[in-house]
Amino acid sequence: MKKLMLPLLAAALTLGGCASKDSGSGSRYSMKQDRGPDQAISMAHVPDAVPRHEPHSRWGNKSPYEVLGKRYFVLPSAEGYRVRGNASWYGKKFHGHTTSNGEIYDMYQMTAAHKSLPLPSYVRVTNLDNGRQVIVRVNDRGPFHDERVIDLSYAAAYRLDMLQNGTARVEVEAIMPGSSSAVLAQSRDEGRSLVSADQAAITGRMLQVAAFSSEAGAQSVAARLRGLLQEPVQVSSTQRGADMLYRVHLGPLSGSHTLSWILDQLTAAGYPGAHLVDLP
Repeated sequence: MKKLMLPLLAAALTLGGCASKDSGSGSRYSMKQDRGPDQAISMAHVPDAVPRHEPHSRWGNKSPYEVLGKRYFVLPSAEGYRVRGNASWYGKKFHGHTTSNGEIYDMYQMTAAHKSLPLPSYVRVTNLDNGRQVIVRVNDRGPFHDERVIDLSYAAAYRLDMLQNGTARVEVEAIMPGSSSAVLAQSRDEGRSLVSADQAAITGRMLQVAAFSSEAGAQSVAARLRGLLQEPVQVSSTQRGADMLYRVHLGPLSGSHTLSWILDQLTAAGYPGAHLVDLP
């Protein structure tokens, strides 16, 4: 796990191997400082993780567990989980090493580490500064910093356009298998349209395109979408504690376009994370 100190290896191995040693490796990590790949590689077309029903992993779900003298509790379910905070990312230093649930970390896949969600879980991560969204599969533990809520793979961080800054203000929302968001992700993965046979399925529905912590950012995207698509665009606000969240919605949809066509247009415009939501 990025920034997991060497004295914590015993705890990490107890959790299932967030920082375990690969066979044949001369040391736990071959580099001191984490980084991305040596050559620039576009991750723009790496698909979102597809939520599916999976049993909890044998490893990585011990509750409670302790790291750096602090005790953490694993949630019994991801359902209803939604939180905002800072995201970080981890890359080549941990590429090929074992994650907390016993899998091998691949920085080119849409995965993430989380302190308390059961392994595996699926979450939608929204960059609140630019509205970009990804769906990732949580299969690792961390980041063990009070100010950070999730640690993303290199591919996920690329898609969220947060590599340069290293961190980003995000919203993390659990996606349960069988939900409309999960079905959308599956339809994209299989390369087929959800509604080619029944346009009534989306008529009157809303697509959430992006979410921002600033109204100016949301209005800017809304203005761009109005010039791109022949569908109504709305900006709605939601109070979250002391903060406001501004969501960009496309709709109510007229049904004159297939869902796959709309999603393709949004992806080309830089918003591949659009998902169906119910009317408020």
